[in-house]
Amino acid sequence: MSEHDSKESGGRSEGAGGKRTFFKRRKSCPFTGPNARLIDWKDVRMLNRFISERGKIMPSRITSVSTKKQRELSQAIKRARYMALLSATKQEQESRSWDSRKG
Repeated sequence: MSEHDSKESGGRSEGAGGKRTFFKRRKSCPFTGPNARLIDWKDVRMLNRFISERGKIMPSRITSVSTKKQRELSQAIKRARYMALLSATKQEQESRSWDSRKG
């Protein structure tokens, strides 16, 4: 098998059925379209979906948010943090329960 063959199959090895092609489904932005939700800094539940466990804003390549809406989303998250609706970091429940068991 040459290097050219592995590139065509998307970097995957050939299975029993022959060549497999890698198909990446195009994700659509959750904030565009006719029934899309509005980005609002007061909607904490919606904003929490786009924040990682460490409290960082998740990148658009993971959340499939368009570039324009990603800027609006990050601005809304920052506003909610400033208004103390969101914490800058998420508190870990596991570490607290572990500390209480020690003592």
